[in-house]
Amino acid sequence: MKALMKTTKSANAGTVEKNWVLIDAEGLVVGRVATIIANLLRGKHKPSFTPHVDCGDNVIVINAEKVRFTGDKLKKKIYYKHTGYVGGLKETPAGKILEGRFPERILEKAVERMIPRGPLGRQQMRNLRVYKGSEHPHEGQEPTVLDVASMNRKNKVGA
Repeated sequence: MKALMKTTKSANAGTVEKNWVLIDAEGLVVGRVATIIANLLRGKHKPSFTPHVDCGDNVIVINAEKVRFTGDKLKKKIYYKHTGYVGGLKETPAGKILEGRFPERILEKAVERMIPRGPLGRQQMRNLRVYKGSEHPHEGQEPTVLDVASMNRKNKVGA
């Protein structure tokens, strides 16, 4: 009877194989590239995906300052932060953050909000490295380049 039973193997920390992936975010829409990055970080693209194990890849994102928003979101999308004091809610439009000192925070926040909250989500977010320019210090890991721009073109109707 054992030959007829099918069993599913769950991945654990010892059996997970982590790869390095490089994504060039130049000219890509923030939300669309963030969903791809979030799925890579969680490991949902792998057949051995296990929800309670960090089985995702290490993701390097370059050119984060050159991402784009659709519509009028560059002016109308507001990011909030609180100082901790009474009445200390601060508002910043997306365009000002992209022009500012840390434009990579836009992409980091978009991905962070797509990852589950908790210890596993924090561990998965440690596998994300975002750089505003085209240079990164991870050449030694020999990352595979993922062409996200062509993936978006294939998924659109009429392309």
